[in-house]
Amino acid sequence: MKTIKNTLFSLLICFFLNANAQQKTYCNPINIDYGYCPIPNFVTQGKHRATADPVIVNFKGKFFLFSTNQWGYWWSDDMSNWNFVPRKFLLPQHKVYDELCAPAVFVMKDEMYVIGSTHEPTFPIWKSKNPTKDEWEIATDSLKVGAWDPGFLYDEEKDKLFLYWNSSNEFPILGTEINTKTLQSEGFVKPMISLHPNDHGWERFGEYNDNTFLQPFMEGAWMTKHNGKYYLQYGAPATEFSGYADGVFVSNDPLLGFAYQAHNPFSYKPGGFARGAGHGATYQDNFKNYWHVSTIVVGVKNSFERRLGIWPAGFDKDDVMYCNTAYGDYPTQLPTKNADHIKGLFTGWMVLNYNKPVQVSSTLGGFQPNLAVDEDIKTYWSAKTANAGEWFQSDLGDVSTVNAIQINYADQDAEFMGKTIGKFHQYKILASIDGKKWTVAVDKSVNKKDVPHDYIELETPIKARFLKLENIKMPTGKFALSGFRVFGKGAGEKPKAVENFVVLRAEKNKFGERRSSWMKWEQNDRADGYVIYFGKSPDKLYGSIMVYSKNDYFFTGMDREDTYYFQIEAFNNNGISTRSEIKKVE
Repeated sequence: MKTIKNTLFSLLICFFLNANAQQKTYCNPINIDYGYCPIPNFVTQGKHRATADPVIVNFKGKFFLFSTNQWGYWWSDDMSNWNFVPRKFLLPQHKVYDELCAPAVFVMKDEMYVIGSTHEPTFPIWKSKNPTKDEWEIATDSLKVGAWDPGFLYDEEKDKLFLYWNSSNEFPILGTEINTKTLQSEGFVKPMISLHPNDHGWERFGEYNDNTFLQPFMEGAWMTKHNGKYYLQYGAPATEFSGYADGVFVSNDPLLGFAYQAHNPFSYKPGGFARGAGHGATYQDNFKNYWHVSTIVVGVKNSFERRLGIWPAGFDKDDVMYCNTAYGDYPTQLPTKNADHIKGLFTGWMVLNYNKPVQVSSTLGGFQPNLAVDEDIKTYWSAKTANAGEWFQSDLGDVSTVNAIQINYADQDAEFMGKTIGKFHQYKILASIDGKKWTVAVDKSVNKKDVPHDYIELETPIKARFLKLENIKMPTGKFALSGFRVFGKGAGEKPKAVENFVVLRAEKNKFGERRSSWMKWEQNDRADGYVIYFGKSPDKLYGSIMVYSKNDYFFTGMDREDTYYFQIEAFNNNGISTRSEIKKVE
């Protein structure tokens, strides 16, 4: 009896501790040690970090992340702390910079398989039973079908393997069955899906889907099987745009009969600090929650300067595939249980220092200090040097509760190309109520990690009005910041609900053809910005657009023939308003 009582007591203690433990969070762009672009003609405007086209797979309860040109990959137990494994997946005869461009990764039975994009049947497929270590062997010496932007699906139920691929503004996504023994196609290759930009506004080329310079690109195939249906995902219209998104076609057969899902694009984030949510992969965590990892555009030093983001995703009760990107570059809870991803995992911690006053130790040229607090990853402040003692100070305006801080370093005068090992950032963050008396809030003076988008969730929230970031060491380049982002809750009032929200749809003519709408609303004096929700059913407003400061938005991502529903809310450093009434637009 005593043993039973002790056991019950221990269980109750564990339950109490788990119930009251602070849930771990993350913030996009995810904080991994991104390698530097290895391609000489891509760095003529400055050397810079870059990756894209990510894949995450869950293998034996651990998460494995692969992306373009990183000369290795990462693994994690919790989607927060990522461990890098250096490796080049090439043989000596392969003389290319992009050794693992837009990689395909899949799990078949008890092994993980990896291959990069190739137009020629010369790249091997590798496999491993223990990818947390550099323990790989060649599964086959070449993929003879020669697939660019490949994506595999191993269908456990059928014990069959399928391949989908292509990256083109002319040709469709292709598909074929792969022999599970030889890992080769047996010859039957079928066109699967194509773009229809005349009908789907979000598929049109250009930053605002309004550029006829090129036909849009369809790329980044990824397949997910759910409830017996096959969801073939694809990226469009091009990776360098904020509207880069993922759409999906659905079928009951892995190689036949795919139909465009009405609720598209399912992964879309054209506004906010981290913009773009295309060319990604969908996977499940250990609690069977779905997530979508995808590409975020920076595009300053080069069109292909990019980062990675992870978003809650899933399938609703009607098997509609969705991805929740609302407040997706704010602190988001990591999985600890089965969660409602439609509702989202946003912590409610707001940006406290958007466009607030700043002071700095020095400024290089036109890289002005306010550019580090304008919620735009494409702009940045740079100090004149990388010396210890350079600093950046942010005034929150009022004493606020600070829960987390994200430091987004920019590449100014970086010296590296390709992956670097053993480089690191070191710094301190000081906090103050009055700007005179300071205490250390974060001490990374002995840090040995490369943290280009360092995200610090404070163990205990603090009260502060001023925060000062003091540089100690940079891995390369000047001390520069694209975003010093402070998250928490202000002491003031949140905005009132948005008033006079109007949506005007383009008439059917050669310019608009109903694929665009102009939205306008009354400016809210207390708002820092707004989030617009949209969808094709009032109960499925899965799309979202974040807009800072202004009180109108030209939305060019609509499908021409469908009815839409819109809703809007305002936000500031103190919280989020109630949503407006839903507007129906036919």
